[in-house]
Amino acid sequence: MRIAMWSGPRNLSTAMMYAFGNRPDTAIWDEPFYAAYLKATGLDHPMRADILAAGEVDPLRVAAHCQGPIPNGKSVFYQKHMTHHMLPDFPLDWLENVTNIFLIRRPDRVVASYHAKRENPTLDDLGFRQQAEIFTRLRAHNPVVIDSDDILAAPEPALRALCKAIDLPFSTAMLHWPNGGHADDGAWAKHWYGAVHRSTGFAKGGASGPALPPVGKVLAAKALPFYQQLAKGKLKIGLDKGPLMTPR
Repeated sequence: MRIAMWSGPRNLSTAMMYAFGNRPDTAIWDEPFYAAYLKATGLDHPMRADILAAGEVDPLRVAAHCQGPIPNGKSVFYQKHMTHHMLPDFPLDWLENVTNIFLIRRPDRVVASYHAKRENPTLDDLGFRQQAEIFTRLRAHNPVVIDSDDILAAPEPALRALCKAIDLPFSTAMLHWPNGGHADDGAWAKHWYGAVHRSTGFAKGGASGPALPPVGKVLAAKALPFYQQLAKGKLKIGLDKGPLMTPR
């Protein structure tokens, strides 16, 4: 199984990557198109030189790897994708060959978290519009939508529901991971992943973070319709227990 998890930044995406990365059957890939995105746009992101040096800058090669052999002899390949990295001329046909999941989060919480790391984000930086566009493209393929607030509120029921939706046995290993990061973190991890590196599991609740300045409220309002579009079809989190994966 190849899983493409589509998210914007500051959206529980790294914690979800760690949850899957702690499964014994899963290989992970952190933001496969980031280097190609920076190369194509020329944007000056934190650690730009390191990202370009460490990553593949040809989007066609990245797409081929996304649907290619699964690394390290694993049976599941989890790919953490940022929707805003998918520029209009980047290939998307490969999405029909993978399992697509959309991880959503309320825009006010995303904007507050992003602004603490990088000032003055734009709507395109946050990926809400791109996420809705990719979802619309894949609607006929029944992509799965899950809300980060639902995961934080009830991690085990939410992850069980997600695994059931994609026909993947649930593993209790997904609920916790070692602190200090993952060996397959992207080159940008030391700038962005401080909090999750200190974690060993999902934080309780869905804290909203600092209050938004007026410009942040305007940006969150612009993103809200895209979030609401996907939220209409998000997974309903129940308490039924599906099958566990066989320990290895």
